[in-house]
Amino acid sequence: MTSTAPWLAHYDAGVPPTLAPYPSRTLVDYVSATARDRPGHPALLFKGASLSYAALERMSDACAAAFAALGIRRGDRVALLLPNCPQFFVAELGAWKLGAIVAPLNPTYTDHELEGPLREHGIETIVALSRFYYRIKNIQHRTPVRQVIATNIKEHFPPILRTLFTLFRETHEGDRIRLAQGDHDLAAMVRRHARDTAPREPLMPDDPAVLLMSGGTTGTPKGAVGTHGAYVRAGLQILAWTSSALGSVNDVILLPLPLFHVYGNVGVQALAFVNGNPVALVPNPRDLEDLLATIRRVKPAFFNGVPTLYIALLNHPDVQRGKADFKSIKICFSGAAALLADTKRRFESITGGRIVEGYSLTEAMMALCINPVQGPNKNGSVGMPLPDVDIRIYDADEGTRILPAREVGEITFSAPQLMVGYWNRPDETVGVLRDHVDEGGTRRWLHTGDLGYLDEDGYLFIVDRKKDLIKTSGFQVWPREIEEVLANHPAVSEVGVAGIADQAKGEMVKAWVVLRAKHTATEAELRAFCRERLAPYKVPSRIEFRQELPKTMVGKVLRRALREL
Repeated sequence: MTSTAPWLAHYDAGVPPTLAPYPSRTLVDYVSATARDRPGHPALLFKGASLSYAALERMSDACAAAFAALGIRRGDRVALLLPNCPQFFVAELGAWKLGAIVAPLNPTYTDHELEGPLREHGIETIVALSRFYYRIKNIQHRTPVRQVIATNIKEHFPPILRTLFTLFRETHEGDRIRLAQGDHDLAAMVRRHARDTAPREPLMPDDPAVLLMSGGTTGTPKGAVGTHGAYVRAGLQILAWTSSALGSVNDVILLPLPLFHVYGNVGVQALAFVNGNPVALVPNPRDLEDLLATIRRVKPAFFNGVPTLYIALLNHPDVQRGKADFKSIKICFSGAAALLADTKRRFESITGGRIVEGYSLTEAMMALCINPVQGPNKNGSVGMPLPDVDIRIYDADEGTRILPAREVGEITFSAPQLMVGYWNRPDETVGVLRDHVDEGGTRRWLHTGDLGYLDEDGYLFIVDRKKDLIKTSGFQVWPREIEEVLANHPAVSEVGVAGIADQAKGEMVKAWVVLRAKHTATEAELRAFCRERLAPYKVPSRIEFRQELPKTMVGKVLRRALREL
């Protein structure tokens, strides 16, 4: 341990300070090895069906051959407009085996939002769920897309469910389509090339693997380029951190978070494939009935979620009546937004497992800061860096001066898996990836745009986003602090806080609140609650009650959208 890495003294027993040197392998190698050594072991669990590692290997080989027949080569970008379903992994691994780069896209994107990355990333091939097919066709002429490959969500359903879906839901949900001439059906392609072998491109850890969309520190969408090595390094780091809880390759990892997001795509996928665990896929985390049914069916040991998902589950009638059995869950991860202490306490009480809160960014490719699995979890902290991940707090103005413990500044990461940069955005890349010299030489650091501080033990506390800072009457106010206070009110289910323009104060503090079912509260009551716990200038000037708050697909409350409201 050194004075610059105090967290190492607080690692759980058995977690090493470093995992270097990392193996020269990719997730493709790990999947192939598990398919060879344990061919019948389940890789993917979906809607009551199971796909083994051997089957996943065969199908992705066939997909690679099909892609090669279409002319897809090393370095080409293949977009995936898919929910969490087996086809995502088949297409992803198939593209990787050719050396292509996968570009997962958010299925909730509007036509305009889809058009941007398709054009800017020079994407010529897209694999899309059939219900999104016509959205792609509407904008195809304004993009480089030449090849559209559709797949039906029912392809990997068990037989009875597939029949019921065909009879009662396929047309209603927009999955029954007529392909235009020249377009392709993924299932038919895989069947047609089942006996073919595409020449597998040699992959190295530094080869680009993925383009993940991020708003970055400026808020403008752009593609963060991650390498094959980033997946392996992240997976091995998370495995080392969780090995005391995730002991068996038979432990099921539940994935309700979308695969277009770094949390699911890099963190969960890498952990599962590196260790050879089954992944249970949930296509839509907002469908709580399906999520609860999946939990009952697969009995997961590892649950991954965001705070809004934990809150939604706690408020579900079956959970409140004790009809949901979460006792198989050994450990839960929470990320993407602040986990409130009350949510953590309540969920842990019904599962018997532990929620550990973590923090990372798309640009960090799951270089994680996370709370210990066995050791102390400090209230309000997102934990400490994983092996080979380093964190510093730099001054927020120039980003050149390292700050001491307890002093708030910009959070920065150094790790072996950071993104290469933003696709064709060198100016924006330079703004967030900066080289700093220290006693070990020159290292690259990711400047996150988030503000926080380290305590004396090396635990990280996030204060807020630099861009979300509220300046009212000359004071600086952090929305997260007010959200924490309001969330502790017994009637409050969800809360978002932002600054809105005010002639007298410059900005005033406003809160948007969703109340718990069967609870009531008035604006005056909540403001009085805040006055007992906050300085006067931090107390919201206005509180608005809403049925729901605008959120991203992964559950972050959109403060920008609140301000626009």
